[in-house]
Amino acid sequence: MGRGSTTASSSSSSSSSFSSNFWSSALRTKRLLSPAEMAAIDVSDRGLSRRLSALDLVLLGIGASIGAGIFVVTGTVARDVGPGVTISFMLAGASCVLNALCYAELATRFPAVVGGAYLYAYTAFNELTAFLVFSQLMLDYHIGAASIARSLASYVVNILELFPVFKDNIPKWIGHGANIGDVLSINVLAPILLMLLTLLLCRGVKESSAVNSLMTVTKVVIVIIVIFAGAFEVDVSNWSPFAPNGIGTIFTGATVVFFAYVGFDAVANSAEESKRPQRDLPIGIIGSLLICIALYIGVCLVITGMVPYTFLGEDAPLAEAFKSKGLKFVSALISVGAIAGLTTTLLVGLYVQSRLYLGLGRDGLLPSIFAKVHSKRHTPIHSQVLAGIVASVMAGLLDVRMLSHILSVGTLTGYSVVSACVVALRWKDRTNGQVSYSAKQEGVLCLIAIAVCGFGAGLIFRYDASFIFLILIIALGIGVSFALLLRQVYADAPGFSCPGVPLLPAICIFFNMFLFAQLHSEAWVRFVIVSVVMVGVYAVYGQYHANPSADENIYQVAPLEEA
Repeated sequence: MGRGSTTASSSSSSSSSFSSNFWSSALRTKRLLSPAEMAAIDVSDRGLSRRLSALDLVLLGIGASIGAGIFVVTGTVARDVGPGVTISFMLAGASCVLNALCYAELATRFPAVVGGAYLYAYTAFNELTAFLVFSQLMLDYHIGAASIARSLASYVVNILELFPVFKDNIPKWIGHGANIGDVLSINVLAPILLMLLTLLLCRGVKESSAVNSLMTVTKVVIVIIVIFAGAFEVDVSNWSPFAPNGIGTIFTGATVVFFAYVGFDAVANSAEESKRPQRDLPIGIIGSLLICIALYIGVCLVITGMVPYTFLGEDAPLAEAFKSKGLKFVSALISVGAIAGLTTTLLVGLYVQSRLYLGLGRDGLLPSIFAKVHSKRHTPIHSQVLAGIVASVMAGLLDVRMLSHILSVGTLTGYSVVSACVVALRWKDRTNGQVSYSAKQEGVLCLIAIAVCGFGAGLIFRYDASFIFLILIIALGIGVSFALLLRQVYADAPGFSCPGVPLLPAICIFFNMFLFAQLHSEAWVRFVIVSVVMVGVYAVYGQYHANPSADENIYQVAPLEEA
């Protein structure tokens, strides 16, 4: 009896000890260095090489944001919204600008550290939150890369089939995909394209940036040609009625086209390779987004002015609009622009993945091999190869279109957490003092409440519940936001400062969660499953190997800007 009691007591003690150690590790944070500490660290012979200028960063953001979708999504959404799709893109663009302001502040506050949203969450909140943000983002990146690679392979095959020797002679399994059941789909060309881009990225950021810049300039020039060529074919009568299906469809359209702008956040992950990050990162993030907004609006005005919105096709609406006007050469340009767009989007996506793996390798949350940087190439080759292999396997074997409806979970999660980080890091300056634990808890609860209100408002909007409920939950969100403003003390941010803190980040969180509610229900299930699985991975591996205060985790600091 005594022995059984002793065994039970020992088991209880062991369980209690594990739980205590788990939460002690999970709630660790990464320290934000003071300017003096940053200046004292010598980084001359370590880390990634600084090769990216402000122009490179702008082109990087455009390359990540504008793919083949600008030639397709503008027309497909216009079929449902009408000419008012232009307002949809304006609203979505304005929302993304708010998110970009949050990214810009944190990108200068962490001037030269890879990691992006993962790193910001690690410093502002805790280790476990950062690991979960990384997990959701990385799954989005992997599925997105595989999907884009298959689309690019299909475009390449379509161009080859323009030559008589290849016409109808290329098997489906080469580029279009040969389905085997509901899940498997063999595609040989997509993995080859992915590995070629991976090899380019392994050679160095200078080479890959040059290719990205060339392809991005090519597609931007093509989009501008498309806009100007189409402008001469515009019939203003096609813009009336402006919102034939009601004002509500314009807002619904905004929730759809929001994802067309996703990609500007990739600039934040290039901080360690920027020549002058404190100055150039905000330029790259906000500048690339504003250019994308202008291009999307121009294409929307042209496509809805050239032909009545009801005549727009589903697969290639812009190309069909130009063909109907006898401008077949523009249709050919659109195909070239689509290939350039897909290539840059894929290139930047693989680049960002490797930098995230590098950040986790340095922090110990992944094996140390992923923290290694090639001494001559100054690229994280092991991390880059891993990103390429994962995407290649998915692109070569899976029908990734089946997974497309669970995309964007990581993006919206990351954007919301970044906005919350701006607020949390303004509560205090970690180099000078700490707010009280109770005040921080209250602030975190307010941020969670705003997120819940946004998600609730999204559900009410999605399922056409009573308008009164929507007004009530929006009012509750506004009340919590003002409580966050009045009950906390906010310090000024060093470097670029996001205006309107905490109200502007609160708006970002609310709208991002509103969009989260518009995703497929499978996406919500994916969020829960991935979170649970990754908590288990953290409990088994991460908590024992992570070291947020190790010297190698904080050496990659930007030189201070001269006055």
